[in-house]
Amino acid sequence: MKFFIDTANLNEIKEAEALGILDGVTTNPSLMAKEGISGEQNIINHYVAICNLVDGPVSAEVISVDFEGMVKEGEKFAALHKNIVVKVPMTVDGVKAIKYFSSKGIKTNCTLVFSAGQAILAAKAGATMVSPFIGRIDDSNWDGVQLIEQIVHIYRTYNFKTEVLAASIRSGLHIVKCAEAGADIATCPLSSIKNLFKHPLTDIGLAQFLADYKKVKKKKKKKRKNICKIKNQFYICTPQGSLAQLVQSICLTSRGSLVRTQ
Repeated sequence: MKFFIDTANLNEIKEAEALGILDGVTTNPSLMAKEGISGEQNIINHYVAICNLVDGPVSAEVISVDFEGMVKEGEKFAALHKNIVVKVPMTVDGVKAIKYFSSKGIKTNCTLVFSAGQAILAAKAGATMVSPFIGRIDDSNWDGVQLIEQIVHIYRTYNFKTEVLAASIRSGLHIVKCAEAGADIATCPLSSIKNLFKHPLTDIGLAQFLADYKKVKKKKKKKRKNICKIKNQFYICTPQGSLAQLVQSICLTSRGSLVRTQ
C-alpha cells in the first residue's frame, strides 16, 4: 500500500519524506487556507513547491463546480509539473471532466466519494484514483472501511485500473484496516503515520535491551580497572591482557626479577 500525506504544510511533507515511506501528497483548499495560502498565484506556487519535495503524485484540487471551469483549472494545474494529479469532485460535471482529462492523458483523483455507486462512475470515466472519505462515513454511523472493501471487490471483479485511495483517515488503526481491505493508497495526516511506530512492547523491549547493555558495560570497566592496578604495581604491560602472561609476570617478579613486556 502506498502512503500519501494529506497536508499543505511543507515542513510536515519534508518530515514524512525523510522517513523514507512517502509516495505522494494530497491537499485541498481547506488545507491551503489552514497554512495561510490564498490567491491563485500563491496556490500555484505552493503546488510547485510541493512537487519539488516529493517524487510522486501531488493532488491539486479544482475550485470550479462547472465542467468548463474544471477543465480550465485542471489543464493549468497539469501544466505545472509532471507529478500533478487533478483532483475533481464527484458530481455530474466532475465525472464529465474526468472523462475529458482521461482522454487527454491527464491524471485525476475523484474526491468526495461516499458510495460504491459513485466509485463505479468515477472508474467508468477513467479516473486514476478514487477517494472514499472513510472518516466522514464513520461519523455518519456507517462503516467507512466496509466501503473500501466493497469498492476494491467491484474494481477487481471488473478489472478497473482506478486505484482506491482511502481518505479522511483518523488514526493508525484506520490505516491498518484499509490495508487489510485492499486499499491501494492511504492518505492521512503525519500524526496518523507516526502512530504506526508506537507499541508499548517495543518501548519495554528497547528499555530492557539498553539496561542489559549498561550492566555488561559496567562489568567490563570493572575488570579493566583491576588489571590496570596490577599493571601499575608491577610495571607489567601485556599486549593481549591474557591471564597466562599476567601470572607469568607476577611469578617472575616474586623471584626478584622485574618484568616489562611490550
